[in-house]
Amino acid sequence: MKIAVYGKGGIGKSTTSCNISIALARRGKRVLQIGCDPKHDSTFTLTGFLIPTIIDTLQSKDYHYEDVWPEDVIYQGYGGVDCVEAGGPPAGAGCGGYVVGETVKLLKELNAFYEYDVILFDVLGDVVCGGFAAPLNYADYCIIITDNGFDALFAANRIAASVREKARTHPLRLAGLVGNRTSKRDLIDKYVEACPMPVLEVLPLIEDIRVSRVKGKTLFEMAETEPSLSYVCDFYLNIADQILARPEGVVPKEVPDRELFSLLSDFYLNPTNQKAEQVPGEHLDFMMV
Repeated sequence: MKIAVYGKGGIGKSTTSCNISIALARRGKRVLQIGCDPKHDSTFTLTGFLIPTIIDTLQSKDYHYEDVWPEDVIYQGYGGVDCVEAGGPPAGAGCGGYVVGETVKLLKELNAFYEYDVILFDVLGDVVCGGFAAPLNYADYCIIITDNGFDALFAANRIAASVREKARTHPLRLAGLVGNRTSKRDLIDKYVEACPMPVLEVLPLIEDIRVSRVKGKTLFEMAETEPSLSYVCDFYLNIADQILARPEGVVPKEVPDRELFSLLSDFYLNPTNQKAEQVPGEHLDFMMV
């Protein structure tokens, strides 16, 4: 099974991806996580350091694939999860999609691409060109990381459009949304009402999720010394269980940009209307006061 994780830049894709990878490994699966970002820090919380990238390794070998060995590019991280960083072209030059293609090509050359139960692609930022969507060419499912905010859901809608486009020619489905670090989900619910898709999980708004990134540890590793965090791991295990059940998924029909802008902005500009929709009696009491 191959999974591509997308979401707005800075939304917490890598932190979420690493914890989902561990959760899948805890369910007995052999997992490979591929970081698809020039920052090459996707797997940092799994390995504790910035591992060499595929592109750097290929350049050092003058692109002689036969001179590259699995141990040159595949590093084992916490919990037995194997890690690869694709890397990227120099800033302002080249295409990230090409780098992803070279990564998959090399892993196939090394007979490693098909040795795993699950391969998870952690993809950079927003989908703004075909290159960013390249991992969807290989994926069975896409997961979108969001929060309960305008910008993240606007990006999620663009990613949904990319999934719909790729699904025309690939056996790709959207598994659903994961809300990261949010105490509310009202705006998420408003969006999925307009663009129907599953919500796999909504992760709690706790500082430890953000701090885990700084510490270079997954929540699972932190929970070994801080048992109070064990309940957070259950959220990621729930996501893993849903994915391993091979859900039908959806081919989303994104909301047109102007319509989505009105939908989401109205939610903020007219909060009393939203309250009226959800709890009419409360709105009436408010008006009477």
